[in-house]
Amino acid sequence: MKTIQLQRTQNSDWTYLNEKITLKSPLVLVFGKRELLEDEKIYEEVKNLFNDGHIVFGSTAGDITEEKVDNDSITITAIEFEKSTYEVRRLNILDSGDKANSTDTGRALVNSFPKDGLKHVFVVSEGSFVNGSHLTQGMNEAVNNEVLITGALCGDAAKFEKTLASYNENPKVGEVVAIGLYGESLEVSCAINGGWTPFGPERIVTKSEDNILYELDGKPALDLYKNYLGDKAKELPGAALLYPLKVKSDNENYSIVRTILNINEKEQSMILAGNILKGERVQLMMTHVDNIVNASESAAIYANKDRKKEAELAILVSCIGRKLVLDQRVEEEIEEVMETIGKKATICGMYSYGEIAPFNGEKKCQLHNQTMTITLISE
Repeated sequence: MKTIQLQRTQNSDWTYLNEKITLKSPLVLVFGKRELLEDEKIYEEVKNLFNDGHIVFGSTAGDITEEKVDNDSITITAIEFEKSTYEVRRLNILDSGDKANSTDTGRALVNSFPKDGLKHVFVVSEGSFVNGSHLTQGMNEAVNNEVLITGALCGDAAKFEKTLASYNENPKVGEVVAIGLYGESLEVSCAINGGWTPFGPERIVTKSEDNILYELDGKPALDLYKNYLGDKAKELPGAALLYPLKVKSDNENYSIVRTILNINEKEQSMILAGNILKGERVQLMMTHVDNIVNASESAAIYANKDRKKEAELAILVSCIGRKLVLDQRVEEEIEEVMETIGKKATICGMYSYGEIAPFNGEKKCQLHNQTMTITLISE
C-alpha cells in the first residue's frame, strides 16, 4: 500500500504532508470543511491532482491527520492498493423523494457490490437528515451481518446546517457513498470506545417515533432533560452535545450512546441522532477530557491486538461532541491512537455527526454517537 496526503486552506496552495510519489488508480478520500467543498471547481481541482483516481468527498466537523486536527481545511488521502482491489458505489437519499427511506438506501447500496470476496465496506454518508439507524439496518441486511462495515455520517462543524458527500463529482446534499474492499491478503480490524459515564436515574421511554423522543416515564422528555441540566438548559440545543443519552434495549448486549441533535419546544421533544424505541431505558451521560483520551487509547489497543500485520492505514472517525469537550486538547486523543498502532500507518479521518461500526467483537454494524471509531487496514 502506498499513500499520499495533501492539505490546503481557503487561500493556500496544496501542501504535501508526506513524500510526493506517483500512485496508480488510487482511492482518493477528500475530507474537509463544508464551505470549502462547496467550491464549484473542487472536483476538477482534485481530479487534476489524481487524474486516474476514484474520488470520494465528505464534509467534516474537523479533519484528522497525523499532523493535527484542522477545522478550516481540505485534506486529501490518496491510497494505492498494491495487492487488493476496491469498488465505489453511491446513492442519493433524495432520489427516492423520501428522506426517511434510509433503510432501502443502505440495503440497495451494499447490494450493488459483487459479494464474492468482499472483505470490508467503508461508508461516507450524508449526516444532516439521514436516519443512521435505518441506514445501518439496511446495510446489515444486504450482507446478513457477515461483512465488516464501518464509516461516518458527514459533519458541518458545529453548525448542523447541511452536510456534503459525493463520488467522482462535486459534493452535494443527500449522498451516501460506499467503498468495497476486496483481496485475499487484505486485513481489516476495527474498534470503538466512548469514555462517557452515566449519571442520574434510569428512565423508561414511554413515547417515541424513530429518532424523536417524546416522553420518559410518562412525562415530557424535554422538560425532564432541562431539569437535569439546570442553568445549562439555557444553552440548548448546543449544550445537549455535552450531555448525551445512554440507551439500553433488552434486545441488545450493549448500550448505545445517542446525541441530541435538536429540540422541539412546542412538542417538548428531543431529536436524536439515531432511533430510540418505546420501552428502552435511558440515562444521562457526562465525561471529561481524560476519560475521552483514555477511551481512544483503549479503542486503538482493541483494534490492534489480534492483527497479524501492522496497520498501513488508520481511518479515525470521532464525534463532534467529543471534540467540543476536548476543545484545545482535541489532538490528545489522536496522539494516543498513533502511539498505540505504530508509526507505519497513515492517519486520516474526520470528526463526524455519527460513527458507523460494530460493537467490539461483533460484525453487525451500528450507528454510534460520542465514540472514537478506528478502522485499521493493511495488505
